[in-house]
Amino acid sequence: MTSVPDLPFSHFASFDGVELAWRETGAGRPVILLHGLFSSAYVNWIKFGTAALIAEAGFRVIMPDLRCHGNSDAPHDPALYSAHVLARDAEALVARLGLAEFDLGGFSLGSRTTVRTVLRGMTPRRIVLGGMGLEGLAGWRNRKRFFLDAIALADTATRGDPHWLSIQFMKTMKIDPVAATLLLATFADTDPAELTGITMPTLLVCGVDDHDNGSAPALQAALPDARLATVPGTHMSSVTSPLMGAAIASFLSA
Repeated sequence: MTSVPDLPFSHFASFDGVELAWRETGAGRPVILLHGLFSSAYVNWIKFGTAALIAEAGFRVIMPDLRCHGNSDAPHDPALYSAHVLARDAEALVARLGLAEFDLGGFSLGSRTTVRTVLRGMTPRRIVLGGMGLEGLAGWRNRKRFFLDAIALADTATRGDPHWLSIQFMKTMKIDPVAATLLLATFADTDPAELTGITMPTLLVCGVDDHDNGSAPALQAALPDARLATVPGTHMSSVTSPLMGAAIASFLSA
């Protein structure tokens, strides 16, 4: 598969002054897309053509690099990692761009952040939760422990270790281990009862072999207005499928 070239990025100061990067493509109704843990806007949304497909459907696609990721800052000051910091960064981006009506979505960590942002009061027209099941929201402590262990084992794990692939991805993405550890500490589980507060139409889009964040059907059942689409692949490979972008574009266009 041929990689799509990256897009130019701009920076803005978030609510606490940390400099965050974002990219845009297309024109029309804005949709903000949040990437997954240790990834970036380029890898999740641009590289495999997902953003282009959504833009071609008539959307202004806005893609930030989350704090500690991509071209955004990765500070080492613990004071810059308050509770729900990524949701607060998303709120700061919406304010910076002056958006009144928009859609919001994410993949994996981006989905967790989307949920938290809505539960904090943001009201996008539609939301997209990629690579996410109920346990990824309500029981993420084990996953968090896994990634903290991966950071600790980065220089000692060998091929065959269950952390090996995650460690290699972190190294490829040049993730700062100090900043990543601080960021992981800010993540909290979501009580499934809270999900009844997410009333806007919701798309769950997952790889058919993606079980990293638990059961997508269980999450669908917990949400008031959700539909489920499956695409080929695992958690890591599903974002490379053009069907991911096609499913999102179709849902947002409805």
